[in-house]
This record gives sequence, C-alpha cells and structure tokens, in this order.
Amino acid sequence: MTQWLDSMEGWLGHPLVADFGTALIAVVLGLIIIRILQGFAVRSIAQTDTRYRVRKFIGLAGYIVLVLVLISMLSSQLGQLSVIFGVAGAGIAFSLQEVIASIAGWIAISFGGFYRPGNRVQVGGITGDVIDIGMLRTTIMETGGWVNGDNYNGRIVKVANSFIFKEPVYNYTGDFNFLWDEFTVPVKYGSDWHLAQKMIEKAVTEQTQDFETDSAQEWKGMVKKYLIEEASTAPSVTLFADENWITFTARYVVDFQRRRSTKDAIMRSILTAFEGSKGKVEFAGAAIEITGMPRIEIESGT
Repeated sequence: MTQWLDSMEGWLGHPLVADFGTALIAVVLGLIIIRILQGFAVRSIAQTDTRYRVRKFIGLAGYIVLVLVLISMLSSQLGQLSVIFGVAGAGIAFSLQEVIASIAGWIAISFGGFYRPGNRVQVGGITGDVIDIGMLRTTIMETGGWVNGDNYNGRIVKVANSFIFKEPVYNYTGDFNFLWDEFTVPVKYGSDWHLAQKMIEKAVTEQTQDFETDSAQEWKGMVKKYLIEEASTAPSVTLFADENWITFTARYVVDFQRRRSTKDAIMRSILTAFEGSKGKVEFAGAAIEITGMPRIEIESGT
C-alpha cells in the first residue's frame, strides 16, 4: 500500500502532469470568462445583428487567446507531447475525420463566402435562414416542409459543416437580396384583354416598385463581380393564347422575405380590378360538361 502511494505521489509530482493540471484549470477559467463576456454583450446590446456579431467575436477571440496561453504554458513539454501525439495521431485522425472535415468546412464557409448569418439557403436538402455558423455545425431556421410558401415551420436544423464538400450550396441571397417571382392569370376569351393587361401591370408595379431601384443597383454589382449579363429588374407582363383561354404571365423582382406577402397583395389588387370592370374582364376556368348517358334496358330472364 505504501509503495502504491509513493508511486502515485511520484506520478502526480511529474512536471508533465503538473503542467496539464494547471492548463486544465486555465481552460475552465477561460471558458467561464468567455461565457461571462458573451452574457454581458447579450444583455447590453439591443440590436440583434450587432449583438450576434459581438458574441461570435468574443467567442472566437477568447478561444484564440486560450490556445496561445496553453501553448505558452506547455511549451516546455512540447517535445514529449509531440511523441505522444505522433503515436496516437493516425488513430485520432481516423476516428475524428468527420469532425476534422466539419472544422475545415467552417474555415471554408468563413473565408470562402458560401453564406453568412441571415442568408436564405438550401443545404443538405434543408431550406431556411442561417441563424448561426458554429465550428462544427450550421444552424438553420427551416422554411417550408408541412407549411406552404416561405414561412418558418418552427423547426431548427443543425447541419454538419462538412456537407459543403459533398453537396451543392444554394444561396438565395448571397450577393443579390432579391428573387424573381412570377404567376399566371387566365382570362376568358371575349374579355377586353388590353384592359386586363393594364390592370395586371398596374397591380404588379404598385406592389413591387419599392424593390426595383434597390435590386437594379445590386444587379450592377453582380455584373461587375461575375461573368453575367445585364438583366432588367423591371416587372413585365407577357401574353400567351391557346385554345382554352388567354394566359398572362407576370414576372417581377421581390425581396426574398416578402415574396408571399407581395404576391398576396398583387392578387388582391387584381381581383378588385377585375370585379370593378363590370364584366369587361373575366377570369377563365376549365369547365367539364357531363352529357346524358344513353338509356340502358336490362331484361331479366324468368
């Protein structure tokens, strides 16, 4: 028993163990200080975007300082540690390959411009708004799913950052914060189609004019940055006639967060205009006529 206690005392007194113990205490204290500073930032900063960026900066800066402190504290033992890590390196790299890939993905996301918090993206089959980018996972507030349109469904999804090396990343708002949207309006033959087009154009222009100037400026920036052609962000209404009805297609630019509400306002305006035309313009619809079936007589044998 005495021999075992002596061996334990000698092992605990080893400089490497002592340094590791001190380093562990430093890590715990450092993490506590980081959490306190982040909590202070959350309570004292009212603006959401600024609060998020300050909290992330405190975390990143704190971890960097903590790593530098640990290196300084363990500098005298780095020779011994290199031998230990060299032996265990292959096994660690294999068992943590997904973690390493996620950290590499985080570096690529941070400096490669894949997306940033606030962007609407589709990654790994998930569509939604990026609300946080961590070292291992990206957190997304999901849209769609069991709800229609671009509304949040209340589900928060965490996706491993390693996915950017495996699947395409769809960014709806990377350099251009607007989307092109469109809808069709079927108009009955015999209606005043000139008047119908004017009504649709007026409804679309009134509801999207706030987006046209800003989107045009952003598109000029896109043309300077990428090999992409000039495109008009002004709304347009085109016509196509077939054997059933006249179809008007309205296309316009809209803020990605207001796509559904804008379309709702446009449709309400069009409905009001058509109803006020006193029959000059009418919607078309498919009509199914069921004709009378021939009379069938069934004779029963006796």
